[in-house]
Amino acid sequence: MTSLTSRTPSKPSDRARRIPTRALPDLPPPERALRLASPAAEPSEPPSHQHRTSKRDRPTPDPLGYHPHTLTDTELLGRLLARGHEDSTSLAQTLLDVCGGLTALPNTSQATLRHSGLRDDQIPALLAACELACRLVYGRIPDREPLTRPDHIARFLTLHYQQRDQELMGAVFLNDRRRLLSHQEIFRGTLHRAAVEPREILKQCLFRGAAGFVLFHTHPSGDPTPDAEDILFTRRMSEAAEVIGVELVDHLVLGTPGRWRSLKNLGGW
Repeated sequence: MTSLTSRTPSKPSDRARRIPTRALPDLPPPERALRLASPAAEPSEPPSHQHRTSKRDRPTPDPLGYHPHTLTDTELLGRLLARGHEDSTSLAQTLLDVCGGLTALPNTSQATLRHSGLRDDQIPALLAACELACRLVYGRIPDREPLTRPDHIARFLTLHYQQRDQELMGAVFLNDRRRLLSHQEIFRGTLHRAAVEPREILKQCLFRGAAGFVLFHTHPSGDPTPDAEDILFTRRMSEAAEVIGVELVDHLVLGTPGRWRSLKNLGGW
């Protein structure tokens, strides 16, 4: 019986161990490999198209916007009301016709503004612009120099207290050098000069420490010409003020925008 003998595994020959070599392809960089492995992205718009879109959407500057002083009152008001309104110039003209001019806007009621065609979001913007105008005029009243020209204060009073439907009376209070202290509306409504007592006005003078004051009232008719009642009331007020040591500097009558009269210049007392 033939005996089985264990065989030692033979070593592989050099030929079997020799592996043919080939040049391996170059691997792409990591960034490119990630792009290749990710799904295809949607094609984006060319940069030139994106640039044209943003340029088209950019608002074109209004050349007149840099020179607002060249605009008429209607055009300037139309610029203010232009947001969201197709024909703002026509709206502005309607508003000026209803209110009676540009300087009458600060005291126009919201009901009148709404009736003229303004939306609820346009009314606060317009009133804010009017208040800015009043403050600019107020700032031009000299606070370091005596008030010697009534036109400075009349311009401010016309803007701030102009009324078309009712009469009002107030005063501008001055210190001993005739510099502006403050101003206040004191009476409103249908006024009869014989029924208005100087007491309340003079009390405000003492309360503010004023050495003098400029009295003013409006004529809803638009005609600032003082009547006989205005002159008599002014003389009465001047005499009462003199008793307590306060000077009545002037009495201004305000009519339509830009029209006013000084009773002192007219020799009212």
